[in-house]
Amino acid sequence: MNNVIACIDGASYTESVCDYATWAAKRLGTPLEFLHVLVRQDDAKVDASGSIGLGAQESLLQELSDLDERRSIIAREHGRQLLEGAKQRAIAAGTQQVSVRQRHGELIETLVEIEADTRLYVLGQHDHEAKPKRFLLDHNLESAVRTLHRPILVANSKFGEPQRFMIAFDGSATGRKTVEMVADSPLLRGLECHVVTVGNAVEALRWASERLDGAGFQVTSHQLDGEPANALADYAQQQSINMMIMGAYGHSRIRHLVVGSTTTAILRQSKVPVLILR
Repeated sequence: MNNVIACIDGASYTESVCDYATWAAKRLGTPLEFLHVLVRQDDAKVDASGSIGLGAQESLLQELSDLDERRSIIAREHGRQLLEGAKQRAIAAGTQQVSVRQRHGELIETLVEIEADTRLYVLGQHDHEAKPKRFLLDHNLESAVRTLHRPILVANSKFGEPQRFMIAFDGSATGRKTVEMVADSPLLRGLECHVVTVGNAVEALRWASERLDGAGFQVTSHQLDGEPANALADYAQQQSINMMIMGAYGHSRIRHLVVGSTTTAILRQSKVPVLILR
């Protein structure tokens, strides 16, 4: 069974993650699962074992232990309520196959463990600073894109049902696979499609347009000049694009993805969700 996995933690993007995951599960016709991971608190615990000889009282050590246990109980209950709220929100939006899961550990390790049963991950990223640092991403998001082999939908701060999407296409083998995946999936079927390249990839752009047109998409193709991230972001804004699609790795100017500048910049700059395909 291939689920849509929505990773929620109560941060500002949580409602957006819930809503985009619900939308994706309905479009794909797959079950939806909300996941909340309680991160290990080992590093936050106070190690006072060596302070007995310095006059620390055993009662204080017990208080510290009790406080840590209380914190853990509250975190579990907060996560449980968060999951239940997300489930009810999805059901109210018309999704019936909804489940929840709470795990202890590290988020990326958990996502890897359940990858075989996952069709799509939906994650959010923390709000951008007024002047974001170009090369910095949310740590969990960057790790997910580096590590996972399933598609990842990165939700932005507010949900809006997609009407038109844009594929950032570079003509590489990865770019062609991205086009094939979009053409064969029901996720974006029926939406207006824009295929955009930066630089000289005319023949490849023609192939992409024909492949998507043959799959039933209404296709607009466009070739841009300039720095890829800025050019793509400007085009998305000008054309009222609701979602951007790109491959996780490529071999051209759009290649830089996560380990380089372009994808990092796009994820930081984009005001619409970004679907990253592998």
